[in-house]
Amino acid sequence: MIVTPIALKTLESDHRDLAVFVYEDAGLAGAKILSNAAKVALNAKLHEESFKAGIKEVCRVDLDILGKHRRVFAVGLGKKKGSTTETFRRAAGSLLGAIRSKREKIAVLCSENPQAIAEGLLLAAYKYEEYKKGDADKLTSATIIVQDASSRGSIEKACAKATTYASAVCFARDLVNRAPSDKTPQSLADLAETLKGSGVSVTVMDKAACAEMGMGSFLGVARGSHEPPVMVHMVYKPKAATKKRVALVGKGVTFDSGGLSLKPAQSMEEMKCDMAGAASVLAVFKVIAEVKPKVEVHGIFPATYNMTGPDAYKPGDVLTAMNGKTIEVWNTDAEGRLILADALCLAVKQDPQCIVDLATLTGAVVVALGSKVAGIMGNDPKLIGQLKAAGKRADESFCELPLVEDYKENIKGNIAELLNISKARGEAGSIIGGLFLQEFVDGKPWVHLDIAGTAFTSGESATYAPKGATGSPVRTLLEWLGGL
Repeated sequence: MIVTPIALKTLESDHRDLAVFVYEDAGLAGAKILSNAAKVALNAKLHEESFKAGIKEVCRVDLDILGKHRRVFAVGLGKKKGSTTETFRRAAGSLLGAIRSKREKIAVLCSENPQAIAEGLLLAAYKYEEYKKGDADKLTSATIIVQDASSRGSIEKACAKATTYASAVCFARDLVNRAPSDKTPQSLADLAETLKGSGVSVTVMDKAACAEMGMGSFLGVARGSHEPPVMVHMVYKPKAATKKRVALVGKGVTFDSGGLSLKPAQSMEEMKCDMAGAASVLAVFKVIAEVKPKVEVHGIFPATYNMTGPDAYKPGDVLTAMNGKTIEVWNTDAEGRLILADALCLAVKQDPQCIVDLATLTGAVVVALGSKVAGIMGNDPKLIGQLKAAGKRADESFCELPLVEDYKENIKGNIAELLNISKARGEAGSIIGGLFLQEFVDGKPWVHLDIAGTAFTSGESATYAPKGATGSPVRTLLEWLGGL
């Protein structure tokens, strides 16, 4: 589906269905183009249908409006006070859900938050149907009415930005939703290779290259799988020369069995999602040439299965990371931090001004924050503030967790420098994961996003985010990069 602006004159020449957004306590939102008579007629029709304009409420009426007899869909926004861009994004998702199989085209009459409306429509239109045949949606296009010539540029810009963001989010959703046997580490590397061009270069390091660089922590996790691991390094360089560079590092466990510390069966059902961090980095690079950040961007992700093969790493093993630090393995299901350790070391070697890693790292963050809020922690308050601000603009929520210095005692190894889990079992699991990762950033400004709760959901998390992969936090990353 595409979302574009449409001129009023064009709309008046066809019978396209119309959508309007309505506040519970303040009437029509951003509908200056309607005459007073049209507003009165529409409100009368909605009153007849007992439409209250509550959130997620959608009501259809038939009305002579804008020169034609039309089907008009009114979408509730709830009360105006407290409404946000997310309110409009979710309302647009509700609209799409109500009409997607019934209408071919729809025009939106609302000048408020056009980007959020466009994003809601595009994201709600997402379906993952790689393995099944579904009925094709009738709805192929949506338009946002341009009320006057002066507003066209801003509406076009909003639609273009929404399209870019939605394209990246849906790309990440596709990758995460894919069956794990069809999501080998090499397949992610191959996909990265397709993103070459428009300022993007790609280097894929195979097992031998990783061994030569001393990535013993990453390769330790990979030992249990017959599928070879890869470390992928993508680089975007803007056209204008710059000395500024940032690094994005994503966890890419393409299926997590827990290794020899085997997960319970029901805990494995959704472990194809354990590469959502890598998927988000790939998604950013898919559209990075459209976002055009003014800084050099490095995207790095280690990709491997965590399996129980005859050569699988064992509790009690000691692994050596790229920076020389030794790690005593107490639990092979704390594998994400082990592969990220070497990926972070590789990021440090690029001498970036800052590093952001994102990973479905801990179940503890889900216990603490649920499925709506991701954990954020790091060693640089300014960088944390930038990411939280970008999340606010994207309507993705983050809660800062403290990196408590005293807890470092809990990851001191008995026979090695570090433990991969805490000695204090069950305490501060997400913070412990962050403290472990901090050991591999060499003092660089760094932020860790724990997206274990937000990247994948067993139920609808919003009207525009169906069950399965959500694509979080792609919009936040794009907002952040676009603002640098």
